[in-house]
Amino acid sequence: MAQDANTAKRVRGRGALLSRLLGRTVRDGRTHAAERRLILFTRYPEPGRTKTRLIPALGARGAADLQRRMTERAVEMAQRLSRCMPVSLEVRFSGSGPHRMQQWLGRDLPCLPQQGDDLGQRMAGALGDALADGARRAVLIGTDVPGLDAALLASAFERLADYDVVLGPARDGGYYLVGLRRPAPGLFQGIPWGTGRVLQHTLHAARTLGLSHTLLDELQDVDTPEDLESSDGRAWGAVLTPDVPAISVIVPTLNEAEHLEAALASIRPGRNVEAIVVDGGSRDGTPGVARRAGAKLLRGPRHRARQCNLGAEAARGALLVFLHADTLLPPGYDEHVRRVLGREGTALGAFELAIAGEDPWLRVVERGVRWRSRRWRTPYGDQALFVRAEVFRALGGFPELPLMDDYELVRRARRTGRVVTAPARVLTSGRRWKRLGVPRATLINYGIVLAHHLGVPAERLARWYRSAGKAVAP
Repeated sequence: MAQDANTAKRVRGRGALLSRLLGRTVRDGRTHAAERRLILFTRYPEPGRTKTRLIPALGARGAADLQRRMTERAVEMAQRLSRCMPVSLEVRFSGSGPHRMQQWLGRDLPCLPQQGDDLGQRMAGALGDALADGARRAVLIGTDVPGLDAALLASAFERLADYDVVLGPARDGGYYLVGLRRPAPGLFQGIPWGTGRVLQHTLHAARTLGLSHTLLDELQDVDTPEDLESSDGRAWGAVLTPDVPAISVIVPTLNEAEHLEAALASIRPGRNVEAIVVDGGSRDGTPGVARRAGAKLLRGPRHRARQCNLGAEAARGALLVFLHADTLLPPGYDEHVRRVLGREGTALGAFELAIAGEDPWLRVVERGVRWRSRRWRTPYGDQALFVRAEVFRALGGFPELPLMDDYELVRRARRTGRVVTAPARVLTSGRRWKRLGVPRATLINYGIVLAHHLGVPAERLARWYRSAGKAVAP
């Protein structure tokens, strides 16, 4: 099974691919949607007859509800793809009739029954029908793979320009996607369906038939209760528990391509979470990193407080987390956020701070931050502040200062309720301490806080801070 540290790598290049395909669609009017066919295999969500292996964990109705939501998500994803590239969609179903399927999914969506005695015959028949109907590239998918997105589907169609077969390997030894550019019924014959050797036998069949093939990213499908506990399976948490409050993680950026990918990867495991990157005019490829990771990308001014406020305006979540681009959220961060903000009287929360680096003085800084956060209830922005959206609006958002904006937001929050530090640590880059030196960086931080309390204008403090950094910059 792939490790969580590779999560961001799995989506590298997908946003750029979608953008390229969108441009191609606009320029090339000769390509018709019927030449690319996407086939969605699903089952009518009848309790007790669908996702039966999940019934011990979810119950018959819960398993059927998950099947329904999985299918609806897959249809929505396919429709997003169709807005980026010419592709036609059809649903191949079992467990009901066309009338009930179209009542569920809409009459504009072609719904046809699956035909065949086993899965191989049903897939071969659906793909063969699409290619006989004029499609030059046909791709078939299931509904139970949370990591499958429109960009990966676009990549599958793109690869069929050069290969006869494209396969999306599943971590259980099967595959979640198969695409063909010419009929190949032999590809589906003699396969031990339902075992961990499906992909292995399919690749052997492709080689025997002389079919060129390529593999997409390996993803986790969700068939058993154990799958629900995997990193990808937890992405269905919002589906299984739709009452879980949504979280929007807002990341202001300016030339953060080196660190942003890891920060976004730390966001992804959360349940019912969206990532919003608000870029202030980066020139190092930061927007591309955000798009490839699937984050919502906004353009904003070169001003961190305004970027955060802009992200909050666009957020769908009832809970907001403000994350620096060089900082990683801890495992289970979403549960900490919901737990802290669910307590009556809590106005704002933050995490404890860990700083990357081996310098022993960094451990001293960490202890000082822990004491300040818990004793004085004054966390800073690099601790990933989080707040309910309604409270954030009532506080007026971040004050639009060039410096000390996070400090002032926390001060306002303390006047309305408790400021709580969660018992988990974010990991932030040690680059600032390394550049300035730990003692110097610490003195500068405390000096700026003191000057702020003495009434020194934030604009002057910002100039001092920039000058201090330039004085020791390599």
